Amino acid sequence: MDWKSEWKPLLYIAGFFLIIFYLPLGTPRFDNAVIEALALAKWYAREHVILCLLPAFFIAGAIAVFISRESVMKYLGPAANKVLAYGVSSVSGSILAVCSCTVLPLFAGIYRMGAGLGPATAFLYSGPAINVLAIILTARVLGLEIGVARAVGAVLFSIVVGLLMHLFFRQDEDEKAKGALQMPEPGVERPLRQNAIYFGLMVAILVFANWGRPDEASGLWYHIYSSKWIITSLASLLLALVLIRWFDIAWWKIVLVALPAALLGNVFANEPLIPFAAAVIGLAIITGTDRGESREWFAQTWDFAKQILPLLLFGVLIAGLLLGRPGHEGIIPSGWVTAAVGGNSLRANLFASVAGAFMYFATLTEIPILEGLLGAGMGKGPALALLLAGPALSLPNMLVIRSVMGTKKTVLFVSLVVILSTICGMIYGSIF
Repeated sequence: MDWKSEWKPLLYIAGFFLIIFYLPLGTPRFDNAVIEALALAKWYAREHVILCLLPAFFIAGAIAVFISRESVMKYLGPAANKVLAYGVSSVSGSILAVCSCTVLPLFAGIYRMGAGLGPATAFLYSGPAINVLAIILTARVLGLEIGVARAVGAVLFSIVVGLLMHLFFRQDEDEKAKGALQMPEPGVERPLRQNAIYFGLMVAILVFANWGRPDEASGLWYHIYSSKWIITSLASLLLALVLIRWFDIAWWKIVLVALPAALLGNVFANEPLIPFAAAVIGLAIITGTDRGESREWFAQTWDFAKQILPLLLFGVLIAGLLLGRPGHEGIIPSGWVTAAVGGNSLRANLFASVAGAFMYFATLTEIPILEGLLGAGMGKGPALALLLAGPALSLPNMLVIRSVMGTKKTVLFVSLVVILSTICGMIYGSIF
């Protein structure tokens, strides 16, 4: 036996045995943390997998198939116009009400297609950070000044983080840019107008299906919320027509998917997840069994799902075990967090940034959490630091990013977000 090749499996087995051997079962905090991990995973599966991740996977698969690598390199690649590339990437979150996990398939799609590291990571940060609804709600609940600071900080952060990532890995980007210069002009397989409508409808389904209920039962946001499923259904109907007209999918296949989804929608009017899941499963079946580009679309979608979903669910379990759900305890007592983020010291801001980076925040949930923390004595600087680091990062998010762009780039990306959030928090705390 060659022990040089067997020592790693031996260490893994021994480590797993020691963990099981010393597992603190029976202690209230650990038992509760296990329940919290499972509860958070259940909540995530119910609230985010079907409505958020599955549409995002289909969008990412469509990017890989229907947008040419040459086009991505031309507009977002290392040799692209910097103003255009970073401008588009930095404000992308204004139309995507997504969390730090839902943005991952979209990021992986454009990065694999040749987008420059700088614009891709600017998009990765801005996607969940520059959510217009979240920024407006932040201003209304936590105060105008912190809402404005969050909006300005998030836009600037995405650009600064992207530029620094490009600078640190300039050699890799230069090689990618040389490859882009040798690529031919992108061919036009389908008119830009058709692609824009196709992607716009999928984004509309993603955004409106996940539109959150505002605090007040009045105003524009509430009217959109009350009509969200009507808007989502109309977008789905238009998408079906697009697939028939421009993607040559047989009309009867679309009907076989649409009819059961519509019937389930009437039967389970208060459970929209059921008809939505039926429609997604039906789309997967007709694209997976079709021929040509539709089948390739499903294949790319499935590849993203296989890579990202297991890591996300594992990360959610770990996050729940350590930190629990909002308002519930994990292994780490929430009192420790509250006590550590009072005032405006470097330690408080850094702790808020690190804690926010590892916690999982669903879209808009960071606002009531921060409202409670501010009431418990959290400083305004650490509050902004957590707002800037929290929604854009999480432990599940980091695991997936590492699988897409490697350990070094992931560590640098996370470090930049934490450091910049800390600095911004200290500046804001000293002013206000």
